[in-house]
Amino acid sequence: MQIIDFYESKSRERWLSHLRLCDWKGGKKLCELIDKDKFHKVFGENAHLLLLTDGTNVFSMCVVSDNDGKPDPKMSPWLGYVYTFPEHRGKHLLRHLFERAAELARKNGFGTIYLSTDLVGLYEKYGFQSAGVIRTEHGSYKRVYMKNTR
Repeated sequence: MQIIDFYESKSRERWLSHLRLCDWKGGKKLCELIDKDKFHKVFGENAHLLLLTDGTNVFSMCVVSDNDGKPDPKMSPWLGYVYTFPEHRGKHLLRHLFERAAELARKNGFGTIYLSTDLVGLYEKYGFQSAGVIRTEHGSYKRVYMKNTR
């Protein structure tokens, strides 16, 4: 397994072509942001798009960003666009991305990483704990999870 930081890769077009195979609407939105060169405008200059690969195929991905559009600036950094391609689910591959996200957070002086979701039961098995509920920019409510990075 290898983790690629999309924007540090020299093979962005190859990785992007694989991301385009994603059938999830969030994946399509992410590709659109990349195509329109709006990724860093939306997620911030310090944002990372992490890809878990075997060197050829993308298995999982996530975005690590300063705020992910969330209302509380004290809660940072955020994980978003967390996705595993269907044929690779059930293998607990996300742990690799979460470990790298925690490393990035520690390197930047953060002791906690956050994510918001409407899923129950997925992130707890990776050590995330409930941190409450937030109202999104679209007016819906999502659970917030946090994980200590130390």
